Amino acid sequence: MRLKADVTLLIVSFIWGSAFVAQRIAGQMGSVYLFNAARYLLAAFAVLPLAVRASRFANPTFLSRSQYKWMLIAGALLFAGSALQQAGVVYTTAGNAGFITGLYVVLVPIALFFVWGEKPHWFSILAVGLAVAGAFLLSTGGKFEIQTTGDLLVFMSALFWTFHVITLGKYASRFEAMSFSVGQLLVCGVLNLALGIVVEPLPALGWTWVGAVAYTGIFSLALAYTLQIWAQRHTPPADAALLLSLESVFAALAGWLFLDERLAALQIFGCALIFIAVLLSQFKESALMKRSHLTEGR
Repeated sequence: MRLKADVTLLIVSFIWGSAFVAQRIAGQMGSVYLFNAARYLLAAFAVLPLAVRASRFANPTFLSRSQYKWMLIAGALLFAGSALQQAGVVYTTAGNAGFITGLYVVLVPIALFFVWGEKPHWFSILAVGLAVAGAFLLSTGGKFEIQTTGDLLVFMSALFWTFHVITLGKYASRFEAMSFSVGQLLVCGVLNLALGIVVEPLPALGWTWVGAVAYTGIFSLALAYTLQIWAQRHTPPADAALLLSLESVFAALAGWLFLDERLAALQIFGCALIFIAVLLSQFKESALMKRSHLTEGR
């Protein structure tokens, strides 16, 4: 089951990385919050029929007060992370934003240690270090120029991504995955819509914009977030963060394939470091399982 969960998170990171192309196209059209609102709400309504069919979702008593609470928290974390990130990109470079966002890989084990008292394995520390170094090279090409306002906003968004990953790993696993997915997507969509109505003009509703909403709403949100909720029932938050960090690698590959964005040698090396970090996290899990079996044999 753990292997299936890890493969599922790998698929999620691939979907999110490939969706970067559609998100960039929509962003260049001047649509941020209303674009987010449209795709999150589309995703919620796409998952809703499946959630109604899942186990006891049709029963009004199935959704407990605790589930409503954690769906609200997860949706609010999604909204805050995406809103702060988009605001930060206005004032900083895309490379800086990509690298700083990727810092949630190291922030997850730090938060787990200081808030929940979970000590990281030394293999995890090594893997996180490699992932951060790889993200730095991939996102910035080795050149990092501090842009105070934008970088601070993006760093704040990384904090919210951190606690979203932990929330799914520690609390969402208590509830049915599809109904939880619908709840957090609805919360995030409504909050984006409220903000977008206030701060953004209506976008030009051409086929390009609609296509970007449809692709990201169905695949990177409806499908990927539902898969993430299920997978994090079986994968610890720190390991999940490492697997999800492959999103930046798949985003770079998608940009190369569809947007003709070139990768320098240092960026390719950064991709390799992230892959090695993920492999180390899997090796750690295998080593711990073998040690457990040996202990049981004694």
